[in-house]
Amino acid sequence: QVQFAVSGGGSVQPGGSLTLSCKHSTDAWRAHCMGWFRQAPGKTREEVAVVARDGDSAYADSVKGRFTLSRDNAKNNLNLQMTDLVPEDSGMYNCANAPGSLTAFQCLRAIKIGHWGQGTQVTVSS
Repeated sequence: QVQFAVSGGGSVQPGGSLTLSCKHSTDAWRAHCMGWFRQAPGKTREEVAVVARDGDSAYADSVKGRFTLSRDNAKNNLNLQMTDLVPEDSGMYNCANAPGSLTAFQCLRAIKIGHWGQGTQVTVSS
């Protein structure tokens, strides 16, 4: 019953901005933390940003200060605002959740092996 509907990806120049949207089912949040991971071609999955059930958030060092996670439980939305994008940010971005009573930092490490539905492509190039 867990569903994720992701949108907002695209192609931008370095320094540009994008906002990714994740519309999820209510079950996705129940007893789970949620967040985003990304994967570039030929590379392993990389955690991006998460929010724990207590509301605390955590970000990968590579995106701190540039990406902002926002949650709207009433609308079942989990969005990722991305600014000052660099080519290294390119990849397939996936919205996901991870089970267990995890802190935000624990969730950050677990999100890339959690449950996800689909991704949206982000390409940053001149």
